[in-house]
Amino acid sequence: MDPPLVRDVFPDLVDELAALLEEEGERWLAICVKDVRLVGDCGCADDFCQSIRTADHPQGQPFGPGHRCVPLLPASGDLILDVVDGRIMYIEILGRPPLRRRVQP
Repeated sequence: MDPPLVRDVFPDLVDELAALLEEEGERWLAICVKDVRLVGDCGCADDFCQSIRTADHPQGQPFGPGHRCVPLLPASGDLILDVVDGRIMYIEILGRPPLRRRVQP
């Protein structure tokens, strides 16, 4: 079974990310962010971190060639995407109010 889509769990977050990516001229990523999956959380247990793994990768290891960080400018806190070869691998969510999960019917 595939992990859930982030947009199904945190729709407000995905809408915000798509809008911020458009503002930064990152049209392709604004489209792609709507199809990322919630593979897991960061696992750091810091109270200011709500980061999301959107693809499997070795924890504690650098992403390697093709990696770039895409910092965004939200109204509060920090949102930073780790992108490898055009694929969103990780969404850093720091210093923000708690994410609201979509209530499942």
